[in-house]
Amino acid sequence: MAVLVLGTASAGYLYYRHLNNNIRSSARSGGESGVKKAAPNAEGQSPLNILLIGSDSRNSAENVKLGGSKDTVGDKPRADVQMLLHISADRKNSSLVSIPRDTILHIPECTDSKTGQKYPATDSSPINESLQRGGPGCTLTTWESLTGVYIDHWIMLDFAGVVAMADAIGGVDVCVKTGVWDKPTRAVPGGSGLKLPAGTSTVQGKQALQWLRTRHAFGNDQNRAKAQHMYMNSMLRTLKKQNLWSDAGRLMNLAETATKALQVSDEIRSVPKLYDLSMQLKSVPIDRITMATMPTAEWSQDRNKLVPVEKSADALWRLLREDVAFDKNGKEKKKPSSSATPSGPPAAAPATLGISVVNGTGVGQAPKDGRATEIADLLHGKGFEAAETSQDPEPLKDTVVRYAKEDGDQGKSDAESVAKALGLPTTSVKADPKAGGLTVVVGADWREGTAYKAPKVEEGDLPEGADDINAADKGQCMDIYSVYRWDGKS
Repeated sequence: MAVLVLGTASAGYLYYRHLNNNIRSSARSGGESGVKKAAPNAEGQSPLNILLIGSDSRNSAENVKLGGSKDTVGDKPRADVQMLLHISADRKNSSLVSIPRDTILHIPECTDSKTGQKYPATDSSPINESLQRGGPGCTLTTWESLTGVYIDHWIMLDFAGVVAMADAIGGVDVCVKTGVWDKPTRAVPGGSGLKLPAGTSTVQGKQALQWLRTRHAFGNDQNRAKAQHMYMNSMLRTLKKQNLWSDAGRLMNLAETATKALQVSDEIRSVPKLYDLSMQLKSVPIDRITMATMPTAEWSQDRNKLVPVEKSADALWRLLREDVAFDKNGKEKKKPSSSATPSGPPAAAPATLGISVVNGTGVGQAPKDGRATEIADLLHGKGFEAAETSQDPEPLKDTVVRYAKEDGDQGKSDAESVAKALGLPTTSVKADPKAGGLTVVVGADWREGTAYKAPKVEEGDLPEGADDINAADKGQCMDIYSVYRWDGKS
């Protein structure tokens, strides 16, 4: 879109400036999560992570008209839809994960970048309130703290924005197994108002918003996330089929609508940067896009709230942290020959290597006392006599061995020798432009023992309860809770 606009004389330049002025933004992060951006792979590529936020703001006449309680007009909006979009480093696959809005988890201390107001950390609030505790930057920091995944950007949309974008696209196909009418009942007031016959329907505008907001008729928040994934997958298939790049009129309409509807983090507040962002996903094949939901269970203190199923949730986050595809549709990779000679210079003698060992076990719990000393002693026993402990903790999900990027191949060889001595996989070795030398950060995945056990991570190995859907699957259709089934007549 930027290329098209910039290619049109002075009028195009003025329109380009107009689109830029449409875009609203604020700070990327609202607090300190301690999570660092993943190091580039051997080809210099890094994964891209974008947090997508749907707010329930009623602070405009248009949003109030579109639904929800009028009692909340003037309140700070909540983040009722939250999805993390991950695009692989090689741009060959993409994964998306939702967290239901009423999930209780740790929200870290945050500061509102616009007002300067500080909010203390809390462990008893649902994740959708993170938006009220410092804006979208706080929601991003909350996700980073939970997942250990560095998030590059956030993009936020409200009710009116969803309707405008759905209209600009021209409608999206959705499916229900029986007719549905999400209306108020004696037992449960409210409802989205969604009313569709059985089978496939094309929804846009207000009806698209109703589909995305429906919860009661779909049974719960987890199924609402599933319906949202169905909608997004269908939207992606629709956009792939539409030849937008040769239709200047539709392209301009989408550009105008998107720049007015979206709020973004500061570093992508321009038309060219948003254009570049869209291009990152454009090349990913439909069958390499998979959407899932973080596994949850009822909270013991309130059955209407949820908590993460920690083991299953972390299995999901590990796939993202290690840039492993949610699908199994990639081409089979050739296994390296066991007789292959190692590349790069030989590692320096262990006794000559200065190594800093950091305790990073304090993720979601107190750090394991003395853990850095235990691993430094282990290194001493393997000949790395200059290994020393650091007094500065660095909470980290996964154990890593970092080397200074400027040390190049020699630094990599030295780091790999340290990893081998500790029994760590070569994937734990990371180049870091900020590293002062060799550093071992003992992560939360290795809180005890001297033998490292690498978690099994394979493509498509999603945990139970992830409720995953591949974007190429056109056969998905929502079940309807019996109370909200509609016969198409009454």
